[in-house]
Amino acid sequence: MRLRAALAIIGLAAASLMAAPARAERLIVSVSNHRVTVTPNYSGGELVLFGSVEKDDKTPSNRGNYDLVVTVSGPRADMVTRRKERKFGIWINTDSRQFLQVPGYLALFSNRPFDQIASPEVQRRQQLGLNNVLLMQRVGPDFADVVPNDPFRSAFVRLRAEHGLYREATAAVTFLTPTLFRTGIPLPAEVPIGTYNVEIKLFSDGALVTKTETAFEIVKVGFEQFVATTARQNGLVYGLVTAFMALMTGWMASIVFRKD
Repeated sequence: MRLRAALAIIGLAAASLMAAPARAERLIVSVSNHRVTVTPNYSGGELVLFGSVEKDDKTPSNRGNYDLVVTVSGPRADMVTRRKERKFGIWINTDSRQFLQVPGYLALFSNRPFDQIASPEVQRRQQLGLNNVLLMQRVGPDFADVVPNDPFRSAFVRLRAEHGLYREATAAVTFLTPTLFRTGIPLPAEVPIGTYNVEIKLFSDGALVTKTETAFEIVKVGFEQFVATTARQNGLVYGLVTAFMALMTGWMASIVFRKD
């Protein structure tokens, strides 16, 4: 019995060792600024993500060239896309689709086209490219993502892209050496306030090797931040001050434009 128990323990230990994947590489990354401040005259900017691939003695000697995919996603919120049609000479909303907790900012960067990095199945599984990113929607009574060429999904992505909030660039990641890389993260003037997650995935020969994450924060400062904080934390005071300012503005206008 003791021998049989000992063999069972040895077998379980061997199985656990075989199940635990050996990490041959790891990613070391950082961004140029982990806190971006937005002032009233903010017109956009750019962060720089840089990093390196660290190898160890478990790295296969026949490992091919590396590919890198960087996904930046901003604060999530519910959004609505509406379809307009011309009826009786005017444009009116005829249908809509609600997108649930989707990123306010979404960017995907790589060192070469996604179809050259991995197979279509791997692209779907790893969500490489805007067409493969899951955008959960309310479709009637159900919640699901839809095909990339769905009219509402296409319109939603196109409208966000026109404002620079959704983008993909397949030549944005530059390998300075075989293991040292960098890429820029454009931040448009309409960038949402909040925390941004950055996921970096390393591929080789069409397979995911390893991945890591980092983050940065965009915060509003100045008078706009004071107003937003006051409105959120002291609603009554904010309402009274707003009403007082409206009365004063009306009173001043009546004086300036008074007809004698």
